[in-house]
Amino acid sequence: MTDVMRTSDFSYTLPDELIAQHPLADRDESRLLVLTADALRAEDRFFRELPELLRPGDLLVLNDSRVRPSRLLGQRPNGGAAEVFLLEPESETDWVCLVRPGRRLRTGATVNFAEHHLSAKIVTELPEGRRLVRFSHPTDVRGALAAAGQVPLPPYIHEKLDDPERYQTVYARTSGSAAAPTAGLHFTTGLLERLAACGVEQTTLTLHVGLGTFRPVQTERVEEHVMHSEHYEVSAATAEALNRARRQGRRIVAVGTTSCRVLESIAARWDQGDGEFRAERGETSIFIYPGFQFRVVDALITNFHLPQSTLLMLVSAFAGRERVLAAYQHAIQARYRFYSFGDAMFLTRRPDPFPEENSDEPCRSL
Repeated sequence: MTDVMRTSDFSYTLPDELIAQHPLADRDESRLLVLTADALRAEDRFFRELPELLRPGDLLVLNDSRVRPSRLLGQRPNGGAAEVFLLEPESETDWVCLVRPGRRLRTGATVNFAEHHLSAKIVTELPEGRRLVRFSHPTDVRGALAAAGQVPLPPYIHEKLDDPERYQTVYARTSGSAAAPTAGLHFTTGLLERLAACGVEQTTLTLHVGLGTFRPVQTERVEEHVMHSEHYEVSAATAEALNRARRQGRRIVAVGTTSCRVLESIAARWDQGDGEFRAERGETSIFIYPGFQFRVVDALITNFHLPQSTLLMLVSAFAGRERVLAAYQHAIQARYRFYSFGDAMFLTRRPDPFPEENSDEPCRSL
C-alpha cells in the first residue's frame, strides 16, 4: 500500500448474477467465508457452523436497530407519481427527506398520500438533494407515516420482498435505520441459543444506519471523503459486558461494520479518558480505512460490500486490503452471493488469544 490511498485501490468486478436478489429460505444456510489472521487462505463454510468458529467467553456484539418504514409512495397534485424517503426527524411533523422526482419537488411543492389522509409540503431545499418536508394529518402524523411507509430495499435489489421481516434481524428492537445492518440477517433464534449454550456471551448496542454510510466515495483520495454522522446508543449493561470481556482478555466479536464503528468510535476517544466503556448516546462519523488502529474489535462478521465503498475500506483496514480483495476474488470464483441478501465473512484481526492448552473445544457437537 502506498502512502496515498486512492478510491480505485478498492475496486473489483462483480458479475451481476452474483448480486443476491432475495433472502435464502433459511437465514443461517448462507455461506460463510472465513479469513483468520493466521490462515494462508480463506476457508469455505456455512453460517450455521459459526459455533465451530467462536469459543466460550467470546462476546458477540449485535446491532439491534430496526429498519424504519421510510419509503412513501404518493402523487403530486397533477397526478404524477412521487416518492418521499424519510431520513431524520426534525420534529413531530418535519423530516429531512430525499424526494423523487427532485426537479419537480421544489420548495412549496406538495405530495399526497390519499389512502392514509396524509400530505407533505416541501419547506426548504437542503444540500445534496435533500428536502425539509412538513407532513400533515388530521390526527396523528407519526401513525400515518408508519402506516404509509414501506421498508426500503437497496437499489441493486430488483425483486419484490414477500416478507418485509426478512430485511430485519431477528433481534431488531429499536426503529430508526434507513437500511438493515445486514451482517445480522444470517442469525436465527436457534443459532443464537446454540451460541449461548456454547458459552458465547451476547450483548446489543444500537446504531441507526443512515444512507450516508452507503454514499459512494467520489473523491480520488480516500482520506478526503467525509462521512455523514449516525446516531448510536450503548446501554450500561452493554458497557459492563464490554469492560468485563476486555479485562478478562476475551475476544470481542462485532456483528457488522455498524457495531464495529460504534465500538471503535468510542475507543478512539480513550486518549482523553480512562479507557472504559460507559452508557452513552451520541453521533459518530468515524471513517475507518487502512492504517486505522483498532483498539477493541478482535473479530468481525460482515457481508460482502460494494466496490470502492467505505464498508469495503473498513474491512480492508481490519484484515488487510490485499488479503480482503483476494478473498473477494475467491468468493466470486466460488459463486458466493453478494450484498444485502448475500453471504457473509468471518474475519479475525489477530490470532486466537486463547492458549490451546487452556481453551475449551468449540461447539462442534451442537
